[in-house]
Amino acid sequence: MTTTDTRIVLTIEQAAHRLGIGRTTMYALVKTGQIRTVTIGRLRRVPAFCLDEYVQNLLTDSTTLPNAA
Repeated sequence: MTTTDTRIVLTIEQAAHRLGIGRTTMYALVKTGQIRTVTIGRLRRVPAFCLDEYVQNLLTDSTTLPNAA
């Protein structure tokens, strides 16, 4: 049974799971600013739309690379 996660903010671990990457990689992406986060009280959360932005940036970056011929 598959459930759709409709949360608008995710923990680092939930965001990593959603992208299919490891927790350490996710923390590195957050630290370098490649994935934006918000602070709610003392908690660090990843808005779900920021994961979409990250993937869109990956697609944009890969299409602007010069051809290696």
